[in-house]
Amino acid sequence: MIRASHLGQFWRCERAASAAEFALILPIFLLFFFGIIDGGRFLYEVNQGGKAAQIGARMAVVTEPLVPQLFSQSYVGETVGGVTLIQGDRIPAGAIGLITCTNAVCSCTQTPCPTGLSTNTTAFQNLLTRIQQIMPAVRQQDLTVTYSDSGLGYAGNPNGMDISPLVTVRIAGVPFSSIILFGRTLTLPTFSYTLTMEDGQGQSFN
Repeated sequence: MIRASHLGQFWRCERAASAAEFALILPIFLLFFFGIIDGGRFLYEVNQGGKAAQIGARMAVVTEPLVPQLFSQSYVGETVGGVTLIQGDRIPAGAIGLITCTNAVCSCTQTPCPTGLSTNTTAFQNLLTRIQQIMPAVRQQDLTVTYSDSGLGYAGNPNGMDISPLVTVRIAGVPFSSIILFGRTLTLPTFSYTLTMEDGQGQSFN
């Protein structure tokens, strides 16, 4: 026989209620907890990407260009903007359009460009390797390097490249695996950094 005192104890017991409350709160807590982890990882990788583009651009402007013709091109005797350049003339804006280099090839995407463009695949791989030291998730297809007009340089420069184009290192499409979305892959923002070409024949110690 169940005594009245036992029934009173049963109705006063709060252990079941506590367990139910915990079961309701736990998913929200886990969502919040892993959301903080995901957010921290995302911000860390965004910072990585920005630094990788910066270091990549720094290496690209002090080492040999991905397009050998940029280094060998002489602007002595070339006509730019209606002016035929002679030894020592400053190379005016408009001497170069846009050269885009990917893991496959460098191509002239906006004229004018040096003739007979080729691709220094070794220089591209060296640049990619340096970037991956900062951000290992970067793949070949994520990296693009462009050379564009800067209005800088001297025709017949005896110390290096005649023209000093703007060099932009762009990293786009790097995947990010989200914990909170059960491993769903997202794409990090695009990172880019631009510097003016320097000697084009040195080494990077960054």
